[in-house]
Amino acid sequence: MSAGPDPAWSRACLAAALVALDPAGTGTVLRARPGPVREAWLDRLRALLPPGAPVTRLPAGIADDALLGGLDLPATLRTGRPVAQAGLAARSHGGVMLVPMAERLTPGTAARLAQALDAGAVEIARDGVIARYPARFGLVLLDEGEGEDETVPACLADRAAFHLDLDAVPVGAIAAAPPPLDLALALALARAADPGMPAEAADTLCALAARLGIASLRAPLLALRVARLHAALDGRAVVAEPDLAAAAALVLAPRARTWPPDDEEANAPPPAAETGREGEPASDPDDGDRRDDHRPVDDDRILAAAAASLPPGLLARLVSGVTPRTRSPGAGRAGAAAAAQRGRPVGARPGDPRRGRLALIETLRAAAPWQRLRRGDGEARLRITAQDLRIRRLVQWRETTTIFAVDASGSAALERLAEAKGAVEQLLAECYVRRDRVALVAFRGGGADLLLVPTRSLVRAKRALAALPGGGGTPLAAGIAAAGRLAAVERRGGRSPVVLLLTDGRANIDRAGRPGRAQAGADALAAARALAAEGIPGLVIDTAARPQDAARALAAAMGARYLPMPQADAARLAKAVREVAPAA
Repeated sequence: MSAGPDPAWSRACLAAALVALDPAGTGTVLRARPGPVREAWLDRLRALLPPGAPVTRLPAGIADDALLGGLDLPATLRTGRPVAQAGLAARSHGGVMLVPMAERLTPGTAARLAQALDAGAVEIARDGVIARYPARFGLVLLDEGEGEDETVPACLADRAAFHLDLDAVPVGAIAAAPPPLDLALALALARAADPGMPAEAADTLCALAARLGIASLRAPLLALRVARLHAALDGRAVVAEPDLAAAAALVLAPRARTWPPDDEEANAPPPAAETGREGEPASDPDDGDRRDDHRPVDDDRILAAAAASLPPGLLARLVSGVTPRTRSPGAGRAGAAAAAQRGRPVGARPGDPRRGRLALIETLRAAAPWQRLRRGDGEARLRITAQDLRIRRLVQWRETTTIFAVDASGSAALERLAEAKGAVEQLLAECYVRRDRVALVAFRGGGADLLLVPTRSLVRAKRALAALPGGGGTPLAAGIAAAGRLAAVERRGGRSPVVLLLTDGRANIDRAGRPGRAQAGADALAAARALAAEGIPGLVIDTAARPQDAARALAAAMGARYLPMPQADAARLAKAVREVAPAA
């Protein structure tokens, strides 16, 4: 198989061929913006799939009945007996399911997809109907998130063999792509050949996964599957080192959390106790033949192949110990969902329509299976009992209150305070677009002051910000505590508070108002931990001329994201505040 001029595109084309050979055993996370490169890869996958293999698309906000299957209501009412209807998962059997904006999947939908992938089937057991449909399909998770903080659900990403990133692939690479495979020949090879697996292959891939910091056991299992497919694709009867190298590059390298440093001791001669008189390794006369017949796979060469497949810059970050950022479980949610008498419908439950809204379709679904028993001879009326009644479950999103806690002390020099005010104005504009309530807390001298009560008025917020004075000590603990008290009040009022703290992190006034950096720093960290214990999301913007370790430690104690001011232009600030408290 010839490689194209762009290595990332060549690997993506190879992954498409392997997915086409076994969609249910592989799966893909495809990180790419909508455009010609992504569409070219999807077109290539469709062309490589066997004839008749379905390619379905998961709609946003799909209901459980539509995904897993349920009652066919018209047929059930017409026949008077339960008639099951297959869902999207069963209709995707033998093919692939495309999931647009997979980073926005709800946890419930992601869990149901993961369960279907593990079982290879979906079972409908509802209202007296029991049916089982095969559902072996592959997922193509289209990751369109902005940055590394928006990722697909971990339960699905862990089950996908390939993690591809096509954002850096130029459009011109499509024309220079490897030639399409002869699908009939490839499928014949894959079906006719069941490549043998050397005894040490599993040990090698498991050891590589451990060296790369991969904790999931699915990664080496998927790598073994990909190695078999690669060997079958190349017509080999036994999995060889090139197949293991391809599996490591395609499956293990994108999952790497760390990278082993160069080990000079690996090339050093063995200790004297393990060598003979001539400096050669001591040999056991009984295992010479075994060593010749079962030569171990060179995992260093496989690791080098995996390193060559990493995107530019990622290897350096892994070697330095900087792991890829992961999205927190609560990120991407504005406010909190609460049961309400009005709001967005999220399903139905048994209940009294006098205490909620009648769910007509769900009520008919519950009543349909029992009509044959309830109807008299020749009676055509639909009989509905109290046990059939369903009412809607509604969710109403609570509005968000963004609390700005601004360091106005002397440590934030006058020019930095001016930049901080400019940053707050940009954030205020972002909150105004999202229709958030905003509040302003300033701390300087001996304590903290509430300069602006929660409001939606952008004019009042800017006026209070313009009048913000500067100078004095840094009572950081008092500022965090004041923001926490206001957040508690807003939460009791049914709103979701978010704290945006602008400071350099260098406290010098403790909670009692006494000077002293050591005690002041300890009090600030304690206040930050208390804020984190309340589950209040936050963002710490470091206003110092250079990033400060004190501000980083403060963000870690708050459980908040850290953003240094020198790197915080308007776009980054707007993106950061959206990630902390996106619009509902």
